[in-house]
Amino acid sequence: MSFSLPDYLEELRPLINVDCGTLTKDGIEVIANQMEQKYLDLGWNVKRVDCGIAGTGLEVRNKPEAEHIDVMLIGHMDTVFPVGTVAARPMTHDEKRAYGPGVSDMKSGLLNIVYMLRELDKETLDKLSICVCMNPDEEIGSLHSEEWLKSVAVNAKNVLVAEAARADGSLVKARKGMARYRLTFAGKAAHAGNDPQSGRSAITEMANWILAVNALTNFETGTTLNVGVVKGGAGANIVPDHAEAVVDVRFWDNDEYAAADATLRALTETPFVEGVQITVEREAHKPSMVPSEKTHALMALVEEAGREEGIDITWQEVGGGSDANLTAVMGIPTLDGLGPVGAGFHSADEYLDLESIAPRIQLLKRVMNKLAQ
Repeated sequence: MSFSLPDYLEELRPLINVDCGTLTKDGIEVIANQMEQKYLDLGWNVKRVDCGIAGTGLEVRNKPEAEHIDVMLIGHMDTVFPVGTVAARPMTHDEKRAYGPGVSDMKSGLLNIVYMLRELDKETLDKLSICVCMNPDEEIGSLHSEEWLKSVAVNAKNVLVAEAARADGSLVKARKGMARYRLTFAGKAAHAGNDPQSGRSAITEMANWILAVNALTNFETGTTLNVGVVKGGAGANIVPDHAEAVVDVRFWDNDEYAAADATLRALTETPFVEGVQITVEREAHKPSMVPSEKTHALMALVEEAGREEGIDITWQEVGGGSDANLTAVMGIPTLDGLGPVGAGFHSADEYLDLESIAPRIQLLKRVMNKLAQ
C-alpha cells in the first residue's frame, strides 16, 4: 500500500474541525456530506437515511442490488463535544499523535474504512457484498438510528465496527450493555415551617430510591447502577414537590439487567413516601455484546490476519457500549476496535496513535480478503 501520512492527516482534518456533537444537525450534515462524496468518488451507492432529530445517516453499498451482506462495517459521525470545542482546540499533531475532538472516537475509524476500500483488490470487491453504515447518534445510544441499523444488519453475515483499538492495540470482543433512566418524582409542596406535614417530599422519595438503586448493583456479575445526576426543590423552606435523578446501568448479563429493569418499574407502585408519584423513563439501552461460537471463529480469522501482517492481536472486554452491541445480540458475529489505536475518549486528552494508522488499514484489508475466500 502506498500510504502518505501527511495526506491522511489533511483528509482527516476537515472531519475533526467541525462541531458535530450528537443532535448538532448542521455539523453532522457537514460530516455526512464529506463522507458521502468519498464513496461517490469510489463509485459506490450512497443512501441518505433520515434519523429524525439526530440528523442524517449514510448507508453505502458496493452491490446495492444484493439481498445479503457479506460484511457490514459500522461507524458513527457524532462526538460528545459541545459547540465551541473546535474553536478551542482544533486538530493538531506532533510526531507521534494527533489530537482533537473525535480524532479517535471515531473520525479516524471512518477514514480508515475509506482508505481500506480504496486499496481493496478488485477480486475481493467482486466477491463481497459490502455495506458501510454511518450513524449520527451513537454517543447517546443510537436512539434514533437503532431501528435502521438493525434492519440492515438482519441481512449481514459479519459485522466489523471501526471504533478505535485500545491504547495497547487490543481489539474488542465484548462490551457491557448499558441503559440510562430518568426518574421523576412528583410530590406536594408545603411551607417547611408552618405546615410541613401537609407536604409530600419528592426529595425524600428520591433519596430512598437512590438507596434502592444502589442495592441492585452486583459487582461479582458486573451489573452496576449509578445515580449520576440529581436535582430538585425550590428553596430550603419549601417541602419539595419535584425531584429528578438520572441513572446509568452497565451489565454483562442481559437477563440480570431485565430483572433490574423490572424491579425499577415495580418500585413505582409502592412509593416510600405516600402520595409521591414516580415516573421511570428509559432514555437509552444497548444489550451486552458477548462473543458467540461464530464470533470466536471470526476472531480466529482476525488473529490469522494479524499474524500475516505482523500484528499481535489481543482482545479486551470493555465497559463502554457501541453499535457492536446492537448487532451482536442479533446473533451476528460482531467484532469491534478495528480502527487505529487511540485513547482518552470523551476528554480533552483524546489522541490518535499515528504509527498505528497504516498497519490497521492493512489489517482491515487483510480481514476483508480472508472473508472473501
